[in-house]
Amino acid sequence: MKAASVKDIKYELSRRSSNDLVDLCLRLSRFKKENKELLTYLLYESENEAAYIESIKREVDEQFEAINRSSYYFMKKSVRKILRLINKYNRYSKKKETEVELMIYFCRKLKTLEPGIEGNVVLSNIFQRQLSATKKNIKDLHEDLQYDYQLELEELNSII
Repeated sequence: MKAASVKDIKYELSRRSSNDLVDLCLRLSRFKKENKELLTYLLYESENEAAYIESIKREVDEQFEAINRSSYYFMKKSVRKILRLINKYNRYSKKKETEVELMIYFCRKLKTLEPGIEGNVVLSNIFQRQLSATKKNIKDLHEDLQYDYQLELEELNSII
């Protein structure tokens, strides 16, 4: 089955009644966990972005605490898993401020990880890639926010 275009879907949704739309959303939420998470964000958490960011930070903290530090192999797998989680939550929000703040937080947590990431090329590269991507995203923000986040990035670079 070929999927319809976004334009066609939008047109069809605009023709439906509100009860039909509710039924469609509920049916959609049953199929994938990500659909349900996105609906949860849109319905409950999108109004309070600060609380959303804090809840993600708490989850990231828990994930970093649970990292198996017995070898760099397990650390890399766990760090990539955390990064996928953060990227998924960033897709829900679609706000650059949220993305920048979460990436800076991730980089800070990664930098303080023991044993240090300097001992592993892959972990160092993940850190550098996220740092450079965050620098690019900062340029899209308001000037005041750019300055604040730039200071945080310089602080992260000085830790290196």
